[in-house]
Amino acid sequence: MRRTVVPFLAAVALAVTGPPALAQPAWGPLAPPNPYLGPVGTATMHGDAGSSDATPLAGPGTGPVGTTGIPLLSACPTLLEGSDGRVVALCTAVLGRKPTVHLLDAGNSRSVASLELAKGSLLGGVYAFLDDRNRLVAVDGNRQLQRIGHTADDLFVDSTVDLSGAVPDGDAVTGLVPDWSGNVWFATRGGVVGALDRAGIARTLRLPAGEQVHNSISSSPTGVSVATTHALYQLSAGADAVPMIDWRHTYDRGSARKPGQLSWGTGSTPTFFGPGTGHEYVAIVDNADARVNLIVRRADTGDEVCRAPVLTAGGPGSENSPIGVGNSVFVAGTYGYPYPTVPEGAGPAVPASAPFTGGMTRVDIDGSGCHVVWDNTVRSAAVPHLSTVDGHLYTVVRKGQPTPTPLDGFAFAVIDPATGAVVSESGQPGTIANDTLQMSALITSRGDYLQGTISGLVRVRAGDSGGIGSGSAGR
Repeated sequence: MRRTVVPFLAAVALAVTGPPALAQPAWGPLAPPNPYLGPVGTATMHGDAGSSDATPLAGPGTGPVGTTGIPLLSACPTLLEGSDGRVVALCTAVLGRKPTVHLLDAGNSRSVASLELAKGSLLGGVYAFLDDRNRLVAVDGNRQLQRIGHTADDLFVDSTVDLSGAVPDGDAVTGLVPDWSGNVWFATRGGVVGALDRAGIARTLRLPAGEQVHNSISSSPTGVSVATTHALYQLSAGADAVPMIDWRHTYDRGSARKPGQLSWGTGSTPTFFGPGTGHEYVAIVDNADARVNLIVRRADTGDEVCRAPVLTAGGPGSENSPIGVGNSVFVAGTYGYPYPTVPEGAGPAVPASAPFTGGMTRVDIDGSGCHVVWDNTVRSAAVPHLSTVDGHLYTVVRKGQPTPTPLDGFAFAVIDPATGAVVSESGQPGTIANDTLQMSALITSRGDYLQGTISGLVRVRAGDSGGIGSGSAGR
């Protein structure tokens, strides 16, 4: 998902292909904004507290675009934008693999300030959020919850809370999200779930032995959702503010970790969505051996709403959070994706490797259950995002043959969510330096598409003539 580097490369000629964009229906509703988060669509890696991966902001669209490389000598999985329009990136430096926070210039996206955090595990410190004061909230490798503020040209630690008494020695926080009462919830790789109240007191609950958390966690007005390597949970804070389990349901985790996944179990950050409140359902994708399934449950009771096989045209596995909005869920496949490294203790993949065939599926939920609307073979190399304003799905696709090589190219792609067809694609020559490693992009308030890569960022801007390696990153 996130490491090693070679320098950014060559300038690109960009071409937009495919038919004009189709008229799209209105998408939504989104869940109500979390009052303790920054702007909807840009405050978490997956857009909002519910991890919908849907945004109320318009992207670059299907017209001519320019792609500019922003080399940072870091892999950058977390890109967030505050209410002041400033983008904050949480990256992992290639040298030393230290988490590093970058403050980006609003116009040209170059880094104007950086701040190193203590090194932790591979996924520790990756998931962070912007709070309602535009502070980045992250837990570092020393188990310190840091709130990092910024000025126009500087970053600073605004406050620190010591979580070493709540997070066991040798463990690391992987998921982090606020609830609607202002508690900051966290989940650790080793299966500890905690809630830090507004007074700075952390209370924890240990999940059953053997269950680990390798993805982020999500919240809605009904509670906090955590997917472990064995089960999906909904939790809430009891009267004494101690985390309590509202419901738990196991899923088919398969017989082993699959190639293209970072743990043995679901690769999903749970996704809240729904046609009424925007959060009445919660969804994950299981890890069944032959064919994976989308599982949709009621958020309040945990009752199963429906399930459907997905990614039948691609490979049977997904390391990405589904997109959820209204009655629709979109799942992107990662089976066989060639991550350069996996978390410690992830275990061997079975088989050891596989072709990256990709695949995306749209599932709609109605009174009769789940039904597949389309299933394609798009080789998405990033977490897709849906704009509820312009009606487009945005992602980066991996070019080349199903068996990946370091010479594969990567292209910005716009997909019609009604049909699953690619309606425009802007190509760039690529090697491993352009690899987006299934990381999540950010659609900014000005309509830019920012995508983390193995060595920095790529910015896609409507009508921009910038090019990778052109020296335009400092303009």
